[in-house]
Amino acid sequence: MTLIKSISGIRGTIGGKPTENLTPIDAVKFAAAYGTWLKEYSGKDKLNVVIGRDARLSGEMIQNLVVSTLVGLGIDVVDLGLSTTPTVEIAVPLEQADGGIILTASHNPKQWNALKLLNENGEFLNAEQGARILELATEEDFDFAEVDALGKVVTKDTYLDIHVEQVLQLSLIDPEVIREQKFKVVVDGVNSTGGIAIPKLLDALGVSVIELYCDPTGHFPHNPEPLKEHLGDICTKVVEEKADFGIVVDPDVDRLAFISNDGEMFGEEYTLVACADYVLGKTSGNTVSNLSSSRALRDITQKHGGKYEAAAVGEVNVVAKMKANNAVIGGEGNGGIIYPESHYGRDALVGTALFLMLLAERGGTVAELRAGYPGYFMSKKKIQLTPELDVDQLLRDMEEKYAGDEVNTIDGVKIDFPDSWVHLRKSNTEPIIRIYTEAKSQQKADDLADKMIVEIREVAGI
Repeated sequence: MTLIKSISGIRGTIGGKPTENLTPIDAVKFAAAYGTWLKEYSGKDKLNVVIGRDARLSGEMIQNLVVSTLVGLGIDVVDLGLSTTPTVEIAVPLEQADGGIILTASHNPKQWNALKLLNENGEFLNAEQGARILELATEEDFDFAEVDALGKVVTKDTYLDIHVEQVLQLSLIDPEVIREQKFKVVVDGVNSTGGIAIPKLLDALGVSVIELYCDPTGHFPHNPEPLKEHLGDICTKVVEEKADFGIVVDPDVDRLAFISNDGEMFGEEYTLVACADYVLGKTSGNTVSNLSSSRALRDITQKHGGKYEAAAVGEVNVVAKMKANNAVIGGEGNGGIIYPESHYGRDALVGTALFLMLLAERGGTVAELRAGYPGYFMSKKKIQLTPELDVDQLLRDMEEKYAGDEVNTIDGVKIDFPDSWVHLRKSNTEPIIRIYTEAKSQQKADDLADKMIVEIREVAGI
């Protein structure tokens, strides 16, 4: 069981002992630290915070704890109930709120939950702000409100509809163009809030929806990370139903993956590539993704005359570089689409609409679309961490081992070879080292990843 504290929030497994797991005590302490920081940061006497959650089993319990803690600090709460991460992100500025909290452990299995923290713009906190909250949580120097100054809770359950309407109003989305195609799509909502939000959007766009695991019970029918090995059911269903394609989201709906009409993975990395292809074809500009993302986005960006840049892993890092470079679209290779015209956050609803527009205008099948993109293949593996392992020293050793190659150390160690690359980094959300590789064939990518795992174990003596 695990509790992970980072600048992006607190994430852990439910149950067990305080400070070792995400227990009610830890949820209250961290919510109090966030509320205390918000008072300090804003300088306001009266604050307002938007709260939403995914459908995981512990969500209602954690939400009650967090909401009550904020109320106890004298902070008003706008409760969205079952929601998505991008929905909370757009609700914060619309409500003119001072911040927001999404209660979700994203792609982690059902025993996990987390508090993901937002600023007044509905964007994730920066490193300095996150560090201050961790400091406050350690100090536990909280000043709760007296009885007449307690916060109030307002429930607003219309924000999924507002979110859908905002997507329909984007300048590059023409709902009528999509409706004319009469697409048929299978949706795997992993029994979380994507099972509400994605069909709602598709219905508004005239898309025929076949629902698979769209009942938001929180009982995930498979590992909720949208990777090929977890998605056999929808791959089969797309072919059986003769659907145009399939849509898969993670529990909080900020990651988006497609299944081609032939039942094969379109590729999580190529979600951003396809959406960027459409946007860059209409709007000249630059793109950004993180160091662990495919070179295919660079190739597509250059094809359209734009400039591509890579950021450190983490949405806040990608967003910062997008703002600095005036990127018209960006995101992460895990299927996270960030489209600034909507908001600076990964959004599967926005990505779905952009993809539908591309497909409607380009014509042909999804498999044909995928075949037209640069042919890169990725391998994503990991090594479980042990308490005695000095990960930072291990990464320094790997950097030194490959000093003769092109090495980037802004986030872990990325080694670029002429026809491939490997990125080694400590995860912010799990006690693991991630090993991402990319090459011109799946076999070469897998072989490179396996080679790196062997070398890491040799260097670490494990």
